[in-house]
Order: sequence, then C-alpha cells, then structure tokens
Amino acid sequence: MKIFRGFHHPGIASACAVTIGNFDGVHRGHQAMLALLQNEASHRSVDSCVLTFEPHPRDYFAAALNKPDLAPARIGTLRDKLTELERCGVRQTVVLPFGARLAAQSPQAFIDEVLVQGLGARYVLVGDDFRFGRQRAGDYAMLDAAGQAHGFDVARMNSYEVHGLRVSSSAVRDALGSGRMQDAAQLLGRPYTISGHVVHGRKLGRALGERSAGAHDGFRTLNLRFAHWKPAASGIFAVRVHGLDEQALEGVANLGIRPSLDPNDANGGRVLLETHCLDWPAHLGSEGAYGKIIRVELLHKLHDELKYDSLDALTAGIARDCADARAWFAAHAETRRQTTRDRI
Repeated sequence: MKIFRGFHHPGIASACAVTIGNFDGVHRGHQAMLALLQNEASHRSVDSCVLTFEPHPRDYFAAALNKPDLAPARIGTLRDKLTELERCGVRQTVVLPFGARLAAQSPQAFIDEVLVQGLGARYVLVGDDFRFGRQRAGDYAMLDAAGQAHGFDVARMNSYEVHGLRVSSSAVRDALGSGRMQDAAQLLGRPYTISGHVVHGRKLGRALGERSAGAHDGFRTLNLRFAHWKPAASGIFAVRVHGLDEQALEGVANLGIRPSLDPNDANGGRVLLETHCLDWPAHLGSEGAYGKIIRVELLHKLHDELKYDSLDALTAGIARDCADARAWFAAHAETRRQTTRDRI
C-alpha cells in the first residue's frame, strides 16, 4: 500500500475509487465498506484509496477551543490504522493534516480541490452519516450532485450491524473503556491490538524483580508508546505478544500513565503500554528486544491502573497481576479444550 501525506505527490494514482473517514480502529463496519470499495475500484480499473485525517478533526477542535473533553478517546495509533487498511487490500492511503485551513474549507472547495483535482475520484463511497466541509455543511445530496457534474459516481453505505448492534468507532470505544475486551474483539473482528517499536524505559522492572522472591529475572518490560494522550482502553491486561519468538508469548501489560512512577521518567509521562512476558525468551538476552516491532493483543482486563505508595507495594502488585494473568490463560486454555471436545 502506498501512503501519502497530502495529495501533491508524483506517485499518487491519477484516478481512484475513494472512501473518506477517520477509520479509527478499522472495525468490521469499516472492513465491509473497504470490501465494497475494492470491488468498485476493480470494476473501474482504478486504485482503491482511503482519505483519512491526522489529527482527528475533533482533536483539532478540542485544542482550538481549549475543550479537551471534545477529543474522542483514540482506539488505535496511525501505525495500526495503516496496517489494518493494508490488510484490507487498500492500494493507497492519503493522510490529510487536519488544521485551520482544512477546517475552514467550504464543501465545494473540498470537492473541487481534494476529490476532483487532488485525487481524480471516479467513485466516492461514504457512510450514512457523512458530512464534510466548513461547519459540516456538506452532505450526501451535495456530494451526489457534484458527482453528476464532475463525472464521478457516489454511493452511500448503510450501518453495519453485529447481533443487532450497530458497529461504530463509538461502540468500540465504549467496549474498551468498560474493559469488555471480548465485545471489542467482536466489533473489530480481531483482538484489540497495539503495535510499535520497543523503546527504552527506566529499567525499573529489573530492580523490582530483586524485591520479589522467585522473580530472579525481574519484571522486564517491553515498552510501546501510544501516540495519543487519551487511549480508549487503560488498565492492566492479560496479553499475547507477537514478534519476539516463533510462538506468541503470554504476558501482563499496563496501558496508561503509570501513576506509581515518577512523571519525569524516560518517557516523559506519556501514555505507555508496558508489557511483561510471563516467560522471557532466553535468546533475546536482557537487551534483545529494543527496536523490534511487536504486536500486543489485549485479551482480558484484570483491573484499572492503581497507585502504589511504595516500591515494595508495587512489586507485590505486579506479582499478583502476573499470577492472575497466568490463571486467566490457564482457564482460557481449559475452556478451549472443553469446546473442542464438545465439537468432537
């Protein structure tokens, strides 16, 4: 998949079938829309294209109006969004920086400058609640009329439902915010996952291990930065890690701001996903994971983040979380075995 920041690039397709949206989470509703887009692009012998925005428009307005509550919780990072779009077969993604200029652009200017001149749209697919342009003044009827005038087709896709529930980014955020990871996975069509490069932290996990009998390797963690201040999920989770070994590794992870640590640590108080593998691969040694790209599936929420009043209390808390994660994985494995026996 080709990725462009803006549409003034020589490598961009001269004509495309395009859909427009934030695509936060790339959930099953998005996936159904992208499958339709692929089909329409194939019929027209043009590339499929996703036009998306970074930051999220509501992030921009929250900052501009100094009203942080307007910003939506973020399901996925830009990296994860682009990865999922590629998995869905999208040929090119155009990421438009959302700022004052785009916010002030009239609906007609958006059609002329972005869809017609910038992307060479031959087919435009939007959701049933799509609005665009300054003050969201543009709607489907306007877009359809513009398509007739400029020679591109316009289609609208109705809501996608799973078990009677409308699939939306808001529904995914609600499930993640409530710790309902299985519900989130149903809406996403896959486990909720965060990926990225492993970065350095304070190395505190190794020291904590020395305080815990039986944890001679310490509580070594794999640290991923979540590049948004307001993640949809937070807390302590049983997780599965991909990218370190041939097999996925079971672990326990903290997603959030780590309230028991110094906010002036190596990660500057940013949102971080800190993952401790329950069984660390020996071949990685103590430094072998840094710089690697890993995927962490958040499978089950154990509890919210807690603030501990001492390192000893923090050490004991992490040890309990490890034990609880092991117990969850053992029970989950037994459930799967029982299900298999019932099917046989």
